[in-house]
Amino acid sequence: MSESYKRLMEILDIEKNGPKKSLGQNFLISDTIIDRIIQKAWSFKTHKMIEIGPGPGSLTFFLKQQNIDLTLIELDKNWAEHWRQQGMQVIEEDALRLDWSKLSGPDTLLVSNLPYQISSSIVIDRCLDENLLMGMVLMFQKEVAQKIRGIPDSDHFGFLSVIAQSFWTIETVTDAGPKDFWPAPKVASRVLCFTPRSQDLRPYKPKAYLKFVKQAFHQRRKTLRSNWESYLNQIKPDGWKSSLDLILTWGFTEKLRAEELSSEQFQKIWKALQ
Repeated sequence: MSESYKRLMEILDIEKNGPKKSLGQNFLISDTIIDRIIQKAWSFKTHKMIEIGPGPGSLTFFLKQQNIDLTLIELDKNWAEHWRQQGMQVIEEDALRLDWSKLSGPDTLLVSNLPYQISSSIVIDRCLDENLLMGMVLMFQKEVAQKIRGIPDSDHFGFLSVIAQSFWTIETVTDAGPKDFWPAPKVASRVLCFTPRSQDLRPYKPKAYLKFVKQAFHQRRKTLRSNWESYLNQIKPDGWKSSLDLILTWGFTEKLRAEELSSEQFQKIWKALQ
């Protein structure tokens, strides 16, 4: 029995507040996985962190031991009150509805065992922040993590892959199985670490770039021309033709689909359209 599991059972017994399926609560109980997440977080050497969904504190137990400015974002009112009583700084709101302009910045690290249902949205939203975070260490359903790190012309590569890779350098920290959580989910999980790419390597006008990429994958099985032609021509006269001329120099034909282009190639097309 892990120490994390023992702590969890003690806290749940005191608080009488079990996991809520509606909030996607699966509490991490693997000492090994927790240690890998914490060590990766410490490697950023920052004194300012945000944790989404601390719940009973599998990660928070260790994060709060250090002399850092730690903000907790917790939607569950019972756990929010629990941490307030511990003297912690708590924002009792939905992380997807917060004004992150007051939270995000180059000196702040985001750490979380994310609820699965918000994970993709959190990544996309943090790509659009005016000031990117110092980094992120986040848990995902393994399938989502595979999409984030997907490579061109593979089943996992798509809209999420292009957006995430355009703004962040991403590495895998560790995998986690169902037995590493309580209650055990029906899926495997994976922790990813995100470090922002330098400003000159990130796309101009992030929100417009998001729409640009989304349109490319509008109907995945159709050719890029079908998804993009009229849209690109609205951005720039002969936008599709100039983009196609560039694409042809990379050895593709007019029949290519969006998933064949890398995130770097998407950015080159975007830059040429500006």
